[in-house]
Amino acid sequence: MKPHRHYREEDCSLHDFVAVLERDRDTVRTAYAHSVRHHVPIYDCPSLDRVLGDAVRRMALQEEWADVLEQGAGVFVLKRAYTDTATIDAASAVFEAIIHDERAAGGAAADHFAKAGANDRIWNAQQKLCLRAPEVFARYYANPFLVAASEAWLGPCYQMTAQVNVVRPGGAAQQAHRDYHLGFQTVEQAQRYPAQVHAMSPFLTLQGAVAHGDMPVESGPTKLLPFSQRYAPGYLAWRRQDFRDYFEAHQRQLPLEKGDVIFFNPALFHAAGENRTADVQRMANLLQVSSAYGRAMESLDRVAMCEALYPVLLERMAHDDLTLAEIDAVIASCAEGYPFPTNLDSDPPSGGLAPESQQALMSRALREAWRNEDFVAAIRAQAGRRQA
Repeated sequence: MKPHRHYREEDCSLHDFVAVLERDRDTVRTAYAHSVRHHVPIYDCPSLDRVLGDAVRRMALQEEWADVLEQGAGVFVLKRAYTDTATIDAASAVFEAIIHDERAAGGAAADHFAKAGANDRIWNAQQKLCLRAPEVFARYYANPFLVAASEAWLGPCYQMTAQVNVVRPGGAAQQAHRDYHLGFQTVEQAQRYPAQVHAMSPFLTLQGAVAHGDMPVESGPTKLLPFSQRYAPGYLAWRRQDFRDYFEAHQRQLPLEKGDVIFFNPALFHAAGENRTADVQRMANLLQVSSAYGRAMESLDRVAMCEALYPVLLERMAHDDLTLAEIDAVIASCAEGYPFPTNLDSDPPSGGLAPESQQALMSRALREAWRNEDFVAAIRAQAGRRQA
């Protein structure tokens, strides 16, 4: 019998869902993990510094992470990804200032999956941090573990976006859900996409969160249902009450410390928890990393971001304050990595099959130590050539 090419919400089976969750839980080998909790592998980043510096072992680690995201628990934790938490504190101060300014201006950013309440959200935190405090941005995104994890799932030329979420004492929990792309559509819309698109969607994005403070379980760190990303029609199942009830009964929460980072498959059933504390301001920078071949969730003025960052990076290179790998990590979190779409009449391939990307232009300018005004002129000219 030919299988259906489209999923339907009414065909989703909680029995099948549970069977998928419980099947083959120990098949993914986590050789580099420091420990495992609730089936979730936990990695100690300082002990992996040398691994990232060795091309062979780096690839083995990245393949392990990809296996965890696809067939394993669907989530892993990077402990002490930021050993210098002063960088986290500097970014937190900027984010709180942005929240204050947006509140004063009458803005109220809504949450996708939680009721309005004692929560604050900064949309497009990536661009806002970059333009307001490029020095802080450079330090924050010069983190090699963000690069390694993003490339493990998406490969090179990914696009980084981020949204800050602050859940203050008394802040409400989210409902269980899956994330972008199909997770942000109605049942009726999602049912129109054939099964192969449901299978493809999770491979186009990676979800992450940087802990900007200690997050004990009572503060409501993300509730997770390990292995739930493996249920193929899950983008249609997560709204059903029987699935949500099962999630709440079996979800797991992992306490985090300031500087920890968690990454998970966007198809994993998850939800931010309720902040039941009296004094913990739970701030997380939610990383939404997109494949070069997909559509990012937010539109960013990356030319303006590059112009703001260039003099900072140029000075850092001149004083050896950042390594070349760290410079590349910052560029990857700022500039466009994929050279398409473009106008091939005015922006033809140059010395290869494709035009120079924004990332490549910025990297070349820094390595050749262009003057700031020359870089600004070049990146604006490049942007102009890309227009139809």
